[in-house]
Amino acid sequence: MDSKLIEVAGGRTKIRVYEAGAGDTLLFLHGAGGLFPDDPFVAKLSERYHVYAPVLPGYEDSEGEENIRDMLGFTLHTFDVMDTLGLDKPIVVGHSMGGMIAAEMAATAPHAIDRLALIAPAGLWLDDHPIPDIFAKLPFEFPALLFHDVEMGTKLMTAGLDLDDEEFLKEFLITNARQFGMAGKILFPIPERGLSERLYRIKAKTVLIWGDEDALIVPEYGKAFQNQIEGADLVSIPEAGHMVTLEKPDAVLDTIAGLG
Repeated sequence: MDSKLIEVAGGRTKIRVYEAGAGDTLLFLHGAGGLFPDDPFVAKLSERYHVYAPVLPGYEDSEGEENIRDMLGFTLHTFDVMDTLGLDKPIVVGHSMGGMIAAEMAATAPHAIDRLALIAPAGLWLDDHPIPDIFAKLPFEFPALLFHDVEMGTKLMTAGLDLDDEEFLKEFLITNARQFGMAGKILFPIPERGLSERLYRIKAKTVLIWGDEDALIVPEYGKAFQNQIEGADLVSIPEAGHMVTLEKPDAVLDTIAGLG
């Protein structure tokens, strides 16, 4: 997997972009947790697609978070990244917060995106199913919140380190202060930024993908998205949580491939 820093928006921002694979062009937008080292889901996507995975400002060595203040800023920033990379109507795939951004892009510029995969996207709020506050969680709480297979999730998130180790906790807090500071602009205190009023504008062929054991953004949200995006398909993947991308990557890839 290759990566490079690119200048975006006339040099106002520098963004790390990972690139891998061959085939149809696919733009992958990560969630609030960012990308894993040598991200296994990006690697899985690259088995079938030419994947570009930009890293948001505030994550890794991407810069310019001070220039993005709200949902419109996230949306236009990602279009700027597309323009800089010279991407013309890529398949757009977004997970969680990245799904929220992808949906906003497809609603804001409905003729710019014609294939869209939203994997457990944020962006809606159901009073009967409140989304847990990830900003108040400690490391040991995340595996059960994000994974159906908690043991697998713990190993992936800690690289074998002890969740209660003082050094691990310190590194976690330092890393997440910057990342969650960025994510909080659209997710805190709730991820409701008016997306529900714009979903009707989406014209892209859309598939919604959900782990049926998602404890963070429960499957009822999938039905809510489907009801508001004309013609959208909803695929539920068994024995998978919010990180369905890591627990059932083959099933997710096969579902995306159904977009054509």
